[in-house]
Amino acid sequence: MQKNNLIEYFIHPTSIIDTNVTIGKNTKIWHFCHILQNSLIGESCSFGQNCVIGPNVKIGNQCKVQNNVSIYEGVECQDDVFIGPSVVFSNVLNPRAFIIRKNEYKKTLLKRGCSIGANATIICGNTIGKYALIGAGSVITKDVEDYALVVGNPARIIGWVDKSAKKLVFKDNKAYSENEACFYYLEHGRVICEND
Repeated sequence: MQKNNLIEYFIHPTSIIDTNVTIGKNTKIWHFCHILQNSLIGESCSFGQNCVIGPNVKIGNQCKVQNNVSIYEGVECQDDVFIGPSVVFSNVLNPRAFIIRKNEYKKTLLKRGCSIGANATIICGNTIGKYALIGAGSVITKDVEDYALVVGNPARIIGWVDKSAKKLVFKDNKAYSENEACFYYLEHGRVICEND
């Protein structure tokens, strides 16, 4: 356990932490990770081996990032986000090796509680809604609605899930979640939880 201004966290000795990085209490950073300058990582997060974060990336509390994920500048994760192994992010729409486009980074926002399955690709400039569930191997090319279950290339909505990622079954645009003891409503192609 390492200490930084009385904040305790774990960093494996093989990982590199650049200057001006903030890491929250109880966060664990495992083998061969690199956290670049000016990144902000919340409390109780976990990073599997071979992750690269930043620079200038903000990650909320209680996020879990699995092995082999690079979260580039322009990506922001709110609290409780799950990112599966080998998920791919981009931050430029039209990259060229011989053109510097750092001033063209597109923001990608992962809202609270969303989960991204293994090997999914997230094209930059899109927002993944709260508690959305992205299937393994999916390619996200546009915004994803809150509570949406999406799969495929390009990803498309095939259903809706509750906060615990259980599929919702709607009758007359209303679904009951036994896990949360509350109702969800489907209105104009969007899902709303009565507890939001």
